Amino acid sequence: MVREIKHPTALALLIALATTPAMAVQPDEILADPALEHRAREISKELRCLVCRNENIDDSNADLARDLRLLVRERLTEGDTDDEVIDFVVDRYGEYVLLNPTTRGSNWVLWAAGPAMLALALLIGGLFLRRRAAAPEQELSEEEEDRLRQILDR
Repeated sequence: MVREIKHPTALALLIALATTPAMAVQPDEILADPALEHRAREISKELRCLVCRNENIDDSNADLARDLRLLVRERLTEGDTDDEVIDFVVDRYGEYVLLNPTTRGSNWVLWAAGPAMLALALLIGGLFLRRRAAAPEQELSEEEEDRLRQILDR
């Protein structure tokens, strides 16, 4: 037996709650100090889950993401600054763990590749159009003109 929902706002609220992303942070991971927990959440938003790829560790249910969340909280309780925690995780897992990679080191090549390719494509396109515009138009020979008239007269 299906019950009729008498309040459409209740249905809308139920649908809205069902479509919101669930946080993967477990109750046993949450720190007692609200300030440290807030810092841990902010750091977690910057770190990529290495299993889920483009999902931060705060939203991921993967075991590795849980381990990273616990590691972040452990480092914060030991007194590390936010930058020290991020540096520790990057030293351990590499720069791929950052959702927003830095522009230093070999990453500058990746950051510069897009604009460089665009500039190269514009240069090649400009040279092609310039060469095409500069090419002299050739007149048709008499044989070609006769053949063209025959085709058009049909």
